[in-house]
Order: sequence, then C-alpha cells, then structure tokens
Amino acid sequence: MTIRWETTQVGGSPMRVYIATPAKGASHPGVVLAQHAAGVDYQMQDTVHRLSREGYIAAAPELYHRQPAEAKDNQARIGMLRDDEVIADMNAALEMIKQQPTVGRLGVMGFCMGGRVTYLLACANQALKAAALFYGGSLMKAWGDGPTTFERSANLACPLIGFSGADDANPSPEVMNTVSAELTRLGKWHEFHLYKDTDHAFCNFSGERFRPRASRAAWNETLAFFEETLKA
Repeated sequence: MTIRWETTQVGGSPMRVYIATPAKGASHPGVVLAQHAAGVDYQMQDTVHRLSREGYIAAAPELYHRQPAEAKDNQARIGMLRDDEVIADMNAALEMIKQQPTVGRLGVMGFCMGGRVTYLLACANQALKAAALFYGGSLMKAWGDGPTTFERSANLACPLIGFSGADDANPSPEVMNTVSAELTRLGKWHEFHLYKDTDHAFCNFSGERFRPRASRAAWNETLAFFEETLKA
C-alpha cells in the first residue's frame, strides 16, 4: 500500500487529497471519501487506509480548501461550503483516482457532513456505481443556491446504502424514513440500517458517542456492499 498527500487545482484553488493505493497488480475499484466536519483528520485517514487494505484505491479531498486559514469553527466552516463547489471538489478527487493505472469501478462514501456530500455526489455523477452514507445530516437543506440534496433524489444513479442511529437528531429516523419512501417511489435501489441506542458519529472512535458494535456492523455491511457493486 502506498499512502501520500497530493495536490490538485479546483477552480483556481489548490486542494490537498489524501490518497492510498493498494499494492500493484489486478484492477482495483476506487472510492472517494467525503470528510466529516473535523476535516481529513486521523479518523478519515484511517478510513482511507482501511479501504486500501481491502483492495480499493481511496482518496479523501480537503473540502475546506477555499476557506481562510483563520477559519477554525467546524459549524462555521460547513456554513461556507457550497454544493456546486463541493461537487467540483469530489469530482476532482475522482479524477485523481481515475489517473491510477489499475482503477476499476468507482464509488463514494462519507460520514456526518460527508454523508450528505455522498448523497449529493451520487445524484450529480452518473459514473458512480455505489454510495455509502453514514449519518448524513442536513439532507433537506441546500448549501448555497439550487435544490436541496433530497430534491435531487430523482437523479440518483447508483445503489445507496445508509447507516444512522435511532437517537440521532440529524438525520433523525423520521428524515431517513422520508428519504427511503421517496427513493422507493422513484424506484431507486437503497438499503438503510438503523441502530438502536445509537446517536450521531457512532463510527468516530475518538468521540464519546462511539459505538463499537454499530460501527463494526456498518463497516462490514459497507464492505459487503462494495464487494457486490464495485468488485463484481
């Protein structure tokens, strides 16, 4: 496995991308990882490593790259993001994955705000073959002008799997039920998992809301899902 930071230009702004590639050999699927609110921190880097160990070319772009260096508050930084720019950033990271000599099918996954970005990109990029959403909040809101993430559902072009906690307020179980009903109406393949006695950020091993059983179950389901959709 090779791990490194690379830099690409998006809209005239340099964007760092944390990328890992498995040992050379057969064709490897690619997964672009959407960061959580804290950025491409140790947990996101660890997820990139874990994906690469499973045989995926994985890349996590720093979505805050357009923001001033003094911006530190996570909620304020999320508030500065715009959907059209985030889509451009994620697509640029996908292009970096596609430049690898042995890349196969492409997927997306993300946690927290990255779960929302996962849904957004799965509706915006028709080349994706799989999307895994971990407790994606604010699905009913737009970042900037344009439709909300939920309002883009008709454009979802790949299977979607999702994971959330029964005690989470964003996304709440009611929101996830609404999303599921709409995807069912539209005939979109989806599968949502809800974990009891579990709040937001249950996969964040450095936080107090970490739930080992739910985290392990969601990870194993994701690997099985990617095995079917990206490695088949």
